[in-house]
Amino acid sequence: MIQSKSHHRGKMAAVWLVSSLLMAGLMGRLVYLMIFRSEHYSQMAEDLHQRERTIKAARGQILDRNGTVIATNRTVCTISVIHNQITDKDQVAETLSRTLGLAEDEVRKKVEKYSAREIVAVNVDKELGDAIRNCHLDGVKVDEDYRRYYPYGSLASKVLGFTGGDNQGIIGLEVVYEEWLKGKNGLILTQADAAGVEIDNAFEDRVEPVAGADLTISLDVNIQTYAQQAALKVMEEKGAKRVSMIVMNPRNGEILAMVNVPEFDLNDPFTLNVEPQEGTAASKQELLNQMWRNPSINDTYEPGSTFKIITAAAGLEAGVVRLEDRFSCPGFRIVEDRKIRCHKVGGHGAEDFLQGAMNSCNPVFIDVGQRLGVDQYYHYFTQFGLLGKTGIDLPGEASTIMHKKENMGLVELATVSFGQSFQITPLQLITTAASIVNGGNRVTPHFGVRAVSSDGEMVRKFSYPVREGVVSAQTSETMRYILEHVVSEGSGKKAALEGYRIGGKTATSEKLPRSLKKYISSFVGFAPADDPQVIALVTIDEPVGIYYGGTIAAPVIADLFQNILPYLGINAEIMD
Repeated sequence: MIQSKSHHRGKMAAVWLVSSLLMAGLMGRLVYLMIFRSEHYSQMAEDLHQRERTIKAARGQILDRNGTVIATNRTVCTISVIHNQITDKDQVAETLSRTLGLAEDEVRKKVEKYSAREIVAVNVDKELGDAIRNCHLDGVKVDEDYRRYYPYGSLASKVLGFTGGDNQGIIGLEVVYEEWLKGKNGLILTQADAAGVEIDNAFEDRVEPVAGADLTISLDVNIQTYAQQAALKVMEEKGAKRVSMIVMNPRNGEILAMVNVPEFDLNDPFTLNVEPQEGTAASKQELLNQMWRNPSINDTYEPGSTFKIITAAAGLEAGVVRLEDRFSCPGFRIVEDRKIRCHKVGGHGAEDFLQGAMNSCNPVFIDVGQRLGVDQYYHYFTQFGLLGKTGIDLPGEASTIMHKKENMGLVELATVSFGQSFQITPLQLITTAASIVNGGNRVTPHFGVRAVSSDGEMVRKFSYPVREGVVSAQTSETMRYILEHVVSEGSGKKAALEGYRIGGKTATSEKLPRSLKKYISSFVGFAPADDPQVIALVTIDEPVGIYYGGTIAAPVIADLFQNILPYLGINAEIMD
């Protein structure tokens, strides 16, 4: 009996000890939470009773080189409802549906839904938003937002790109420079009840938004307009599939214009500019992708005779050809087992290298390519930067499609020498041509110049690599001389302008498959020929009727230069 009582007292003591320890631990925990963690849990409690509404930051503007605004913002509104603040559901549903042009039953579902906040409509015109605000409907919130607006509509659409519903860039410069343009959203912090529903007339905290930086680009609205007008004119006259044009400063790579007609409406980018053949969502999306595509950088083509600029420069640089070297053109060349024809069926007869360039004679350039040989030709192809990309600040640049060196025989070398059997982008061609005529510096084509904050502070000045010594100064000078004669006396005569020294090269390339007999006509030109300050390339895809580059493409550049050279301060020389 005594032993049993001792046993119970022991158990009670153990229970008491454990209980005491638990109580001490609990008290210690309470003291810790109340004293040392009070601030943390107070904040959590506050957060439970706060709801956030985003204040959209204004997206930075895009300006051309002269400060002309080409992408900006329009104020729009987001309309939402707070269930527990609505005093007249019927009035709210009827007013919102009527004003916004929405089905009343859909609006009513949102009005009657018991939630912290229901968004009824976004991107509402400010006028409509103000009209709804002036109705003073209990439980209806009108928050201001921004929607991208492009004052010039379709101008440079495939360069600028556009933004989505969240105001983020989707294509073009809008997506490339998203980091600088996007800004930082603000917040409206409102008090909510235990159910998480905002309390009417409660105090609001605000975190103000920070606007995105303004982006200045090299594009010139006036030159872009001239170029687009010229491209549209020739597309309509020749019934062409599309026309692209690039205008660039060959000294620093700044792109003054990039046109790809037909363009699309930047303020309505999801409306097709062609009639769809099928009504499926997939077919529409494919057509939209094609409409947004920038052929100047996204698509490759056989450049044809404009590529003779590269072959000539490589031959001169390697010392395998001189201006006075003599050639004979019977209208073809036999290379291994292939008979490769000149565009002049009867041939050009005896001619020197300068005359061969002026005549755009295929056999002459085949001979230069053969003198270089595969190894040396490939060396210069690489040295000129043709195997890589240009590095332009636009998305989706395509790479050159070229024979592998080990698969390049004499026949392939012959066809490459005059611009066939491989493909490059128009941008790659004009960039390489610029490096050959500008003294031998491989510049990076680009648009971005600087980003400046909304308060005028410089955020970023963009710089781009330049590779010197692509060709020697002597080779560059000789190439300018040759290409000036192509325009003054040769196949590019229709690009000539009285009082101006113009250099350039024509091209007429046949598309694959050859059996379709479809062509791309092109011309690359620069001015002044002795000191190039501007270079331009036009490509006319599938013209109807006459398709020779010297006939239909060269005049386009002449028309462009006639308008933009005086504008750029390049004045005509007074001839004696």
